[in-house]
Parts: sequence; structure tokens; C-alpha cells
Amino acid sequence: MSSNLRTGGQILVDALKLHGVDTAFCVPGESYLATLDALHDAQDAIRLVVCRQEGGAAYAAEAYAKLTGKPGVCFVTRGPGATNASVGIHTARQDSTPVILLVGQVARGMSGREAFQEIDFRRMYGEMVKWVEQIDDPARVPEMISRAFHVASSGRPGPVLLALPEDMQSEPAAAADGTPYQPVQASPSSADMAKLRDMLSQAKRPLVLLGGSGWDTSACADIARFAEVNNLPVTAAFRRQDLYDNRKPNYAGVVGLGMNAKLRKTVEGADLVLVIGAQLTEIVTQGYTLFDFPHPRQKMIHVAAGIEELGKVHQADLLINAGMGEFAAAAAALDAVDGAGWAGLVKQAHDDYEATTRPVESAGALNMSEVMGWLDANLPDDAIMANGAGNFSIWVHRFFHYKKYGTQLAPQSGSMGYGVPAGVAAGLVHPDRQVVSFSGDGCFLMNGQEIATAAANRLNVVFCVVNNAMYGTIRMHQERHYPARVSGTDLVNPDFAALASAYGLHGEVVNKTADFAPAFERATQAEGPALIELRVDPEDVVPGNTVTGLREAALNAGS
Repeated sequence: MSSNLRTGGQILVDALKLHGVDTAFCVPGESYLATLDALHDAQDAIRLVVCRQEGGAAYAAEAYAKLTGKPGVCFVTRGPGATNASVGIHTARQDSTPVILLVGQVARGMSGREAFQEIDFRRMYGEMVKWVEQIDDPARVPEMISRAFHVASSGRPGPVLLALPEDMQSEPAAAADGTPYQPVQASPSSADMAKLRDMLSQAKRPLVLLGGSGWDTSACADIARFAEVNNLPVTAAFRRQDLYDNRKPNYAGVVGLGMNAKLRKTVEGADLVLVIGAQLTEIVTQGYTLFDFPHPRQKMIHVAAGIEELGKVHQADLLINAGMGEFAAAAAALDAVDGAGWAGLVKQAHDDYEATTRPVESAGALNMSEVMGWLDANLPDDAIMANGAGNFSIWVHRFFHYKKYGTQLAPQSGSMGYGVPAGVAAGLVHPDRQVVSFSGDGCFLMNGQEIATAAANRLNVVFCVVNNAMYGTIRMHQERHYPARVSGTDLVNPDFAALASAYGLHGEVVNKTADFAPAFERATQAEGPALIELRVDPEDVVPGNTVTGLREAALNAGS
């Protein structure tokens, strides 16, 4: 072999190094053996994190991207590997997270014959990713990898899939590597910003809604400066609470699932809503009822990185296509308007928010609102909170103040099984920070085996499993709509602490509130990861209400 030739796998790994990849998540497969071999020679540059299931690997890559701002990279094999990974890619799509999924594929000569584990990824992933393609020529690997990074990170970020035929990866070729990718974002025009300021100066009851992706520490600082000098009430979209310090006197709470009724009235009563980055989805718009269609009753300014998001559903008064950093810097540079007229609104909105964070009564001996209150008071400001999906997460989001950007890892897609892999990613990216990962019992058993990945890497992560022996969210809806007709929501669980011990983790069970703090202290002092099982009363299905209460209310309403 001539010295200027490399295999497709070697060209691929060199391209990843060129674009700054330092970590890749995977579950190995024979369909990309040649690339795995090339990664062996790149161990000093790329840390290969071996996961236990492709869904966990894809989730971890998605969380890595949220934490770093760089595209997360995930390798999986064809067929079942790619189908397992789809859960993480769907989350990346709905959460606007840049992820590059590299999938081993059948050899080119076997394509189209329903070869072993063959799937047409263009058809399977077509609606789920920003771009999907197959690399048939090893000489084109640098071109395709470069495009993948640009597509994933530019505009509205999102996932990309590249299929890698097995024989392509071992075929030699001559290829020029090119240069590192450059994310591209639009900037707001001076005319847009002048109009924004004019609309703000005429408002009587303005409100800011932050969300989406593409933020960083600098952008959050700029947008905080803009909001503070104009004394604007700031809300966060569902699971984007770390975009703004929740302790600030102008923070008003979350617009999403479980939205505070008083906050909803504040949003509905606003005369100007400045939507920055947030997608106006079903969750944020409360089933498309919070803002009228086609034109909201409130005046609206919508800022989005992806031009396709503007006018997607609601017809705003001012549409601004801009990246979050670019817009935030321009907003911070504007001359302030006189916000004295809405000072009372700001104070009331923040007071209403703070009222929702106070502990509530629980039916059982373990009160999750008090557990979260203790964590809120005792964790460092930069502690990372990861969680999956389920009613347990209501306590995590409601009773904890997110204080800095990059401290919340939670799927806007509402996908279960996310908490453990996200905690793994956080422990890898920030080994010097406290990481706490929350899962429900149903959520944990979807990707809980990734605690093996945490153990293998000796990560300082505390995994908390909230065990109520049921799929709590579904039971809540069941009791509201079909009271006393329990079907498919009961669970029989293992001893999670014993399971953790079997994986080599420190494991404990907590049954009452007073036992949590000392258990958590022991968990943080243990070498490597730890797991705390929180056994809560099944009656505590939502903060301040019970299964019995929901059932009785539904039965009385139907009588």
C-alpha cells in the first residue's frame, strides 16, 4: 500500500480528529470493525466510551453535545443497533441538539437484497434527522464528515446520520482532509433590533420566554444583562430552566408541563411576548392554546436560529432569524427602555414562582419536595442535574433552582431512559463537578444498565431512583380519565440498591426524608458512582395530590 493511501476507517477517524472530536460513544459491531481498528490508533486523541445499549450511547452523545456545545458522536452497528439508537436521535431532533450518528452498514455489493440486518437508513431516519446519507466512496469521507458537522451545528442544530458500508471502511483511498468545520448562524439586522426596541418601549406588560439550543455561558450572560436593564420578567421553556438564574428577582418560572396557573394568566395577559430560541411546540403552548392561531392576541417577537421555525405555526409581529449568541449580544447592546411601569408585574410574577418552590405535604414518609429543597440548598451552584421522563421529574424541576447555564440535562422530547446515560456523559465531561442523575423506577430500567459504564469509568455520579412501583405519569392520566380502572401501570421492581452493588456501585435505600441527607453525603464520599433508591408512597403521584384524590375527583366529576 502506498504511503499516501488510508483505509476508509482511517480517513474517517482522522476526519473526526480534525473536527475536534475528543469523545465518541459506541456499542461495538462487526459492521464497523475497520473503524474500530482505526480508533485503536487514535486512543490518545479520541476517548471511546463503550456503552451497554445503543439507546444509552445515543442519549449520552446527545447529553455530551448539550454540555459542550459540540456535536456528540455515536457509533452503532446496522439493523438492531440503529433501531435502538433511534430513541436518542429522536430526542436530539426534538431538543435541537447536534449529534452525528455513524452507523455500520452492509457491504455495498449486498445492498438492496435484505442482507443480514440491512435497513435503508434514508427511509428509516428521513424525518428524524437533518440529513442522512451513505458514504460509498472512501475518498469522499472528509467531504461527507465535514458536511455532517456543518449541518448538525448550523441554524437550528440537530442530528445527522451517515451510513458506513462495511467494505468501504477497509478500502484504501487517497483523500485530502480539509479544514475544521465552522458553525454558521445568522445575525439580527440593525433594523430588526431597532424595531424590537420600539415595540418594547410601547409595551405595558412585556414578558420574555427563553428556550431552544445553541446557547452558551456568554449568550446567557448577555441575555441576562438585556433582561435586567429593561426589568423584564423572564420565563423558561420546558426543561430549559438553566438558561436563566432562577434566583434572580425577575425570573417568573417555566412555561411547559405542569405550568403554574398564575404564570399562565401572566402570559395570557402580556401585551408583548419576546420568544427567544424556544420552539412554540405543543408543550410550550399548552396544546396550542396559550397563543391564538394564526396571530397571537399578544404582540409577539420570535427569534429563532432555524428560519424554518419562524411562522411555522404562529404568525408573530416580528420574526428574527438569528443564533442565540448573535441575538443576545445585539440585545445586550441596546439602549434600555423605562421598565418602571411593569415593576409590579415583575415582582408579582417572581413571588408567584417562589411560592411554587415551597415544600408541599406528602402522603408517605419520604417527601420529595423536601429532598429537592435540601439538594437546592446544599449542592454547589454548578452541580449538574440530569433526569429522564416521568412524574418524578416534576419534583426535580419544581423544587430546585437552576442557577447556572449547563446544569440541567433533561429531554424536551419527554423520552424515558435518559437520566442515567445523561449522568454518565456529565460525569465524563465534568469530572470535577457534582453530578446527580434522577430516574423513576420505570425510567431507570430502560437504560439503567449504563451504570456499568459509569462504574467502568469510575465516574463521580450519584444516581437517584425514585421508586413508586408504577408508571406514575400514565397512572395519573389513567385516574383522571378512567378512574379506578388500573391497567398496565403497576410495576414489580428489583432492589435497586442491591442491583447497584452488583455493578460495583455504592448502593443505599432511603425510606424517609430525614435519611436522605446522610445517605447522599455517604454517596458523594464513596469512590466512584453511587446509587440511592428513594422509596416513595405510590399515592404521591404529583406534588400536592394523590392517586386517591385524582380518582375521587374524576369519579365525582362523572357522577
